[in-house]
Amino acid sequence: MTQTQSAHRSGTAAYLRPVYHVRPPRGYLNDPNGPIEHGHGVQLYFQSRPTLDQHVPVEWGHASSADYVRWTLHRPAMAPQPGGPDTDGCWSGNTVLDEGRIRAFYSGRVEGRPYQSVLTAVSDDGGASFGPPHQVVPDPVDQAIMFRDPFVWRENGTWWMVVGAGYADRGASIALYRSPDLENWTAAGSLAELPRGLADGEDTGAAWECPQVLTLDGRRIAVVSAWSPEGGPDQVLSFDVDVPLEPRRVDHGTNFYAASALRDSRFGPLLFGWLTEGRDRSGWTDWAGVISLPRVVRLGPESSLRSAPVPTVDSLRVGPGVPADGVSTGPQCEIAVSEGRVVIHFSDQERLEIELDADSLTIDRSHASLDEHAHGGRMQVTDAFDPSSRLPAARIFLDGSVVEVFTSAGRVLSTRIYPTTPPPWRVEAPENAQHWELAH
Repeated sequence: MTQTQSAHRSGTAAYLRPVYHVRPPRGYLNDPNGPIEHGHGVQLYFQSRPTLDQHVPVEWGHASSADYVRWTLHRPAMAPQPGGPDTDGCWSGNTVLDEGRIRAFYSGRVEGRPYQSVLTAVSDDGGASFGPPHQVVPDPVDQAIMFRDPFVWRENGTWWMVVGAGYADRGASIALYRSPDLENWTAAGSLAELPRGLADGEDTGAAWECPQVLTLDGRRIAVVSAWSPEGGPDQVLSFDVDVPLEPRRVDHGTNFYAASALRDSRFGPLLFGWLTEGRDRSGWTDWAGVISLPRVVRLGPESSLRSAPVPTVDSLRVGPGVPADGVSTGPQCEIAVSEGRVVIHFSDQERLEIELDADSLTIDRSHASLDEHAHGGRMQVTDAFDPSSRLPAARIFLDGSVVEVFTSAGRVLSTRIYPTTPPPWRVEAPENAQHWELAH
């Protein structure tokens, strides 16, 4: 084993650490929570542990940005209160502005209780920290198999809340509540329910985690993370709640979960997601988990959700674009391509292949890593391109171990790769493909 391979296997290969995706310096990161514009920038929270030990109670990590692509990490904004309603973890939720203050709604975990309670806490320092929590919605009494992850928004003068749930006899569900003041909540039935089955070729889940509600073109679109007791997290799905439910995948890659919405931003509605590891748990050492690029979302055909990278990602480009074919690249780059096949050669034995044909885009990471812990396989999306668009057919973003590919039709595929060979890497691409190094 070479020194480079040994460093990678111990988890210390610096080139695999993302730069412009939010990640922990050490420890474990998962669900993004409560992105909110406040002051001159955006605050983003996320599930975080200072260690990879999954028995350590989760807290709310905190990052902020002026432009959505350059992030500053801060001390955790919320930590479990010993003996309180979140003593074993501050789990997922969102934030809203309440008379100028940032108010969080989230799930508080107490070991031994069947459900995570819906809590609220207020920040009086611009989102840097939150005060003591209290419960605002009673725990269910109807034998739900899951109940967690509140999402709150204001619409037509009323505050609304949804909570993810699932029932053995009814399937996945989104519980709905309303309030005049963010403190007193009244149950309003279910926003949506669906018996477990297959839709668009995907398992719709025994329960739905992290429900988010967007208003797009006057329609209410729910975004949920399908979950089951036997398999855990699966796919992020979206659907119009006011018509017969037809869930569609939000991301067609292998490593996107727990989407978190910002309903209103300077760029329009946004989604963030947790990019899972793409390697066996035994291959983790000092850090795991990153947050996706922010995605501007819109409605596509059949109420599908389409995505584009936040526009300020262009500001990361270093210098003008150059022909991609044969270029020597570092671990942070963008490649724009209109047709054909892009291969990033990490070594003679390691490569990532991305292929565009008339209708589909395929990512093949079967040969991307010699690391025994790294996952491989292929992923594909059809109806990938919009011939009328002025955009390139695909924009490929590489940031260390993160790969996100956005197509001209708004499809997106996210995955993770772990080459054992350090940069520089060589790009093989069609003649018209362009390459940019991205700022470190």
